Amino acid sequence: MSQIVGQRRDSRWYALVVLCVGMLMIILDGTIVNVALPVIQADLGFTQSGLAWVVNAYLIPFGGLLLLAGRVGDLIGRKQMFLGGVAVFTVASLLCGLATSQGLLIAARFVQGVGGAMAAAVILGMIVTMFPEKREQARAIAVFSFVAAAGGSIGLLAGGVLTEAISWHWIFFVNVPIGLVAFALAIRTVPGERGIGLRSGADVVGAVLVTAGLMIGVYTIVKAADHGWVSGHTLGFGALSIALLAGFVVRQATVANPLLPLRILRDRNVAGANLIQVLMVAGMFGLFFLGALYLERVLGYDPLQIGLAFLPVAVGIGGLSLGASARVNARFGERPVLITALVLVAAGLLLFTRAPADADYLLDVFPSVALMGIGAGLAFPAMMTLAMSDATKDDSGVASGLVNTTQQVGGALGLSVLATLATSYTNESGDALGGYRLAFAVAGGLVAVAALLAVVVLRQPKAVREELVPVPVG
Repeated sequence: MSQIVGQRRDSRWYALVVLCVGMLMIILDGTIVNVALPVIQADLGFTQSGLAWVVNAYLIPFGGLLLLAGRVGDLIGRKQMFLGGVAVFTVASLLCGLATSQGLLIAARFVQGVGGAMAAAVILGMIVTMFPEKREQARAIAVFSFVAAAGGSIGLLAGGVLTEAISWHWIFFVNVPIGLVAFALAIRTVPGERGIGLRSGADVVGAVLVTAGLMIGVYTIVKAADHGWVSGHTLGFGALSIALLAGFVVRQATVANPLLPLRILRDRNVAGANLIQVLMVAGMFGLFFLGALYLERVLGYDPLQIGLAFLPVAVGIGGLSLGASARVNARFGERPVLITALVLVAAGLLLFTRAPADADYLLDVFPSVALMGIGAGLAFPAMMTLAMSDATKDDSGVASGLVNTTQQVGGALGLSVLATLATSYTNESGDALGGYRLAFAVAGGLVAVAALLAVVVLRQPKAVREELVPVPVG
């Protein structure tokens, strides 16, 4: 019997590896494209404004469909949703690599975003279900957090290597063998479980409202840099997005089988952790994007050097997420660990504000990215554990989709707000370095606010409190 139990435990960890491979493929695609954009522009003849759609065509469906995909995964089965997402993403990646025109590349990127949302939305829910025991779950979430957090910085390096060594087409072709292997292994290793059934909650109206609201909201954010934050375009689409999302909330409060049960958001840890993630990811995404521009335009780094410059972030996240973070969370609890981690990330961002025009990497850049790597490596596992702490088995898919949604919305928000601030300051003052410094300062402020919210809003999960507080004897 013990051998059988051991085999089952081993199979779960194999399944975790397969799920993380699928997640890595999706996360890498979010940043690997950025390094290749100038080459894609020259090859396909994009204008500067048109080039942005190579990124936005992926970001809009990915951010907009995560919540819906998570709920549908609960209904039809999360394994089926994951397999479908990997298949769609893989086929779309092949089409992206084969693209010889602007229209085909943008259309294929949109389909990539759909597939990415289908797969990513249910992964965390499957992990929580597969590892119900507290300490095993902490280790499993730590591995997932490493992949989700480090994949972005690894993508910068991979994008530079593939673009310079072969061609930009291979930043998409590389997904095809990975996707095929992940699909085949997932069939064999990932445990299948029946969904709760479409009759249990196929809220079509709610799905239309939230999907349209999120998609229009993400579109508004990513286009605000072009039209301006107080333009009629931004205010009009922003108001439409808010109206649709408000309608969704009203719908969820009254419908019998809601897409997003509002009871999930009544939990202060779930709501607080997701809000904190929006602020933290906004700050970090802003640094990755504007930091890459600073390294390229001010310091003269090439794509490969930019990827290497951010490598300490991936190393820091990996070194902590794959072992130390689970032990630290078990020893001290997720809440104090998250607070400390957010302070470290904020310090790294604020330290970047002093980077000069003739910066020395070891003295001026490395301390910032190292602090961010350590902080993020501790923060993401703790934050995801808190966000999933009270999700039931039936709601774990939608809770997972919510975590991924707030991450993508935070990234889009941070990218647009900080890029707009940097551009506006540079246009008014003629000081490009000052614009970068302003954006880094605001990014650090966002994460500092996240740390304050963690202190005020979050509570240690009940199960962990019971483990940490000794039971009186007698």
